[in-house]
Amino acid sequence: MGGIEFLKGHGTQNDFVLLPDPAGRLELTGARVAALCDRRRGLGADGVLRVVRAAALDEPSAGEWFMDYRNADGSIAEMCGNGVRVFARYLVDAGLAAEGEFAVGTRAGDRPVVVHPDRTVTVHMGPATITGTSVTVVAGRPFSGVAVDVGNPHLVSLLDDDVAELDLRDQPDFDHDVFPHGVNLEFVNRLGAGALRMRVHERGVGETRACGTGTVAAVAAAFHLAGTDTGASTVDIPGGRVEVTVSRGASTLSGPAEIVARGELDEAWWAAAGS
Repeated sequence: MGGIEFLKGHGTQNDFVLLPDPAGRLELTGARVAALCDRRRGLGADGVLRVVRAAALDEPSAGEWFMDYRNADGSIAEMCGNGVRVFARYLVDAGLAAEGEFAVGTRAGDRPVVVHPDRTVTVHMGPATITGTSVTVVAGRPFSGVAVDVGNPHLVSLLDDDVAELDLRDQPDFDHDVFPHGVNLEFVNRLGAGALRMRVHERGVGETRACGTGTVAAVAAAFHLAGTDTGASTVDIPGGRVEVTVSRGASTLSGPAEIVARGELDEAWWAAAGS
């Protein structure tokens, strides 16, 4: 058909449009990303993953492939844990990487991944660093939280109230002096030893069914509040369940990755979306 190749995938229902672009030739503007992610005028997604060789973007990476990640509003983001899993699964399915362990380049640095035989993926997420505390406000109600850096910024609020009752349709307020570039907001319940439930309002997207870096931040914050920096936990999000480990200076995220569709974008639509 001669159009622009795309795939659609998700990790625990955090969904993405993948654009294979090994040589980095696509003009991926913010307007085009926003149009692609729009669920009425585009394909619909929480973000776009451009599959590009690190050398094509002159990005420093030990791996061959770089995940050029964009939020649904067209803004550039540093990292996406669910996105890395989907990205890695695509590379293996497409024959661009071998099953097992390899590195994926991101703006937050290289992320070693392991694609397992069942196509679940484990991502070595790097450190989850506690950076302080702050407050978010949901529908006029303030919640204190723990600030966590997982290569991108998070504020995690552990609640006694059921997180299912929160109204996250609108952007919760936060301290813009603490988070000048925005922040991902996680709201968490403890379910028991080694088990959490979470909802998330993602920077540049809104509420999503899952957030990979957010689950790591949630586990790091929960253990921090319990007086430790090491442990493992499941995290239930609306889109499913993942497994997270944290330790001093390191963390891992394990969960499913699915490719659900592929096709070609109409070139006339692509041209119009960029204007």
